[in-house]
Amino acid sequence: MPLPPEAQRGSVRRITVVGEEVLARPCRDVTEFGTEELSKLIDDMFTTMYVAEGVGLAANQVDVDLRLFVYDCADEHGERHVGHIANPVLEELPSAERKLVEVPEGCLSVPGPYTELARPDRAVVHGQDKDGNRITVEGTGYFARCLQHETDHLSGQLYIDRLPKRTRKRILREMSEQRDEVLARRAELAGKLQSSID
Repeated sequence: MPLPPEAQRGSVRRITVVGEEVLARPCRDVTEFGTEELSKLIDDMFTTMYVAEGVGLAANQVDVDLRLFVYDCADEHGERHVGHIANPVLEELPSAERKLVEVPEGCLSVPGPYTELARPDRAVVHGQDKDGNRITVEGTGYFARCLQHETDHLSGQLYIDRLPKRTRKRILREMSEQRDEVLARRAELAGKLQSSID
């Protein structure tokens, strides 16, 4: 799958890990649009997401306290969705328009483990692009899960916060066992990406 231009322009940033304060509090709204700084942040987030083999990444996962996330995620029809959204607000959909689906979910800030989590199979998010234009992003299947997961991040919530206490403890234990291996793989992929761009 070809990398979008953003990923080829960006630099890899460190991904924050569960337990860091920036992940546990609501982020600030993006108020300055059309800036070089915002464009650079989006590029860096794309690059960081790819070397971590993710499908979405929120700004607080690169230690930036802003309501912004990027995504490159397929829906259940295999259609690829690539983009970013600032100040996302998840629309509350009537229950007749969605159903709960339980599939494995993971997080780049909880490196390693996955576990089953029920989420609605459809999501509609309203927000703005990097120039401040109003946008709406709709997703079904796994892409809907991605939109909900990333919007949660910006409210200071991780997917493990939605799990029963016992399951959460198990996931954190598995993370501590797998973390070094996952981070080594990310470093290897970062090196490969850098050499392919050079």
